[in-house]
Amino acid sequence: MTEKEKMIAGELYNPDDKTLVEDRHQTRRYLNKINTLSVDEKTARDKIFEQLIPNAGEKLYIEPPFYCDYGYNIKTGKNVYMNFNCCILDVSTVTIGDNCMFGPNVQIYTATHPLEFKARNSGKEFAKPIIIGKNVWIGGNATLCPGVIIGDNVVIGAGAVVTKSFADNVFIAGNPAKIIKNITNT
Repeated sequence: MTEKEKMIAGELYNPDDKTLVEDRHQTRRYLNKINTLSVDEKTARDKIFEQLIPNAGEKLYIEPPFYCDYGYNIKTGKNVYMNFNCCILDVSTVTIGDNCMFGPNVQIYTATHPLEFKARNSGKEFAKPIIIGKNVWIGGNATLCPGVIIGDNVVIGAGAVVTKSFADNVFIAGNPAKIIKNITNT
């Protein structure tokens, strides 16, 4: 397997691999353009987003500034909105369902490191995919940790730190996030 294949598969990989370094550099070039274009240059920004996130559904709207590692590991459904300063560390895949809204400063982290210091000091990393269902609203400053799965129709409170997965139709909040209440979608 290539280092890129290992990375996406969630295995230990070398982030200093030439291909991965170039991919991150290209992403930084895209982000630099996206994050510095004026409001009047929305069409140009949208075209760059199409290159950066080729697996985006219809009507993806991202308020700059926006940050990610690669972009190509992000897959969105339709009608997805991300407010200012969203950061997605898409070392592994991030799948976002239809009709999702992110508040400002939402952080989504697939990237992680070994707990054992000798393995961590080797420089190798790994990642765990994140899945966000449809109709999810993520409040400002919420953080999603590696490997979580968020069900459909979930609301994540502002500032929540999501360290585990949650099923459909719940409001979660806190650090670590826990179910505050069930949501009846009638």
